[in-house]
Amino acid sequence: MAKTEIAAQSASSALAIMSDLEQDAGAGFDGMTQEDYALPFLRLLTSTSPEVGEVDGALPGMMLNSVTGELFDGKKGIAVVPCAYVRQYIEWMPRGQGSGAPVHIYPATSDILSQTHKEPGDNKDYLDNGNYIENTANYYVMVISDAGVPEPALITMKSTQLKKSRKWNSMMQSVKVQGKNGMFTPPMYSQVYKLTTVAESNDKGKWYGWEVERTGAVESADIYNAAKAFAQSVGSGDVKVKHESETGAAGNNAAPF
Repeated sequence: MAKTEIAAQSASSALAIMSDLEQDAGAGFDGMTQEDYALPFLRLLTSTSPEVGEVDGALPGMMLNSVTGELFDGKKGIAVVPCAYVRQYIEWMPRGQGSGAPVHIYPATSDILSQTHKEPGDNKDYLDNGNYIENTANYYVMVISDAGVPEPALITMKSTQLKKSRKWNSMMQSVKVQGKNGMFTPPMYSQVYKLTTVAESNDKGKWYGWEVERTGAVESADIYNAAKAFAQSVGSGDVKVKHESETGAAGNNAAPF
């Protein structure tokens, strides 16, 4: 059989399969709900992250998708569309104790910090039971691949990165658009931001932190609609998050100082 005939048959077979794929779209996933999916964390790797030295190519300052294992160059950065913001107070057991899951998660309106105290040489907020509280800013985002495909993820900022969080929030609130009734603040998921990483330090150590830059409005209707749907899922409580302690799979993305 000639090569041209083989190529033609292969192309015909590929088209037939594609037709079947489209016709059977979504088959097999019928019984799955949000409880059956893991929302990826987009983590900032530090020198103490387990992946550094164990995963090929993983270096401090890179970003890691906790589900797919994909690594992103911190200097090159990634494009994200923020969809929702939730701040929480998360209670953890001391390092090395417990399952690595939060003991309790308090809403931003909680007065739990009034029940905490500092210990000498430690900036954490401790409860009398020995556990500590982390003020945590959660950003539900769509990560936009180089091919323009949006994928949901969660970015958490705490400790030294809360200053970056406040800056990002102010940046998002400052965006204004001229409408038929005057200027208005567009939805959070209407804008694209570039996230990169930068080396930081203080008298207690060195780490990597986030840098955020707005690059412009979302131009793709598909990305906008996907981001809007994700925001609505977060708002309705359908998106479940399984937090891990900084001693867990990849470490949290804020410095422990």
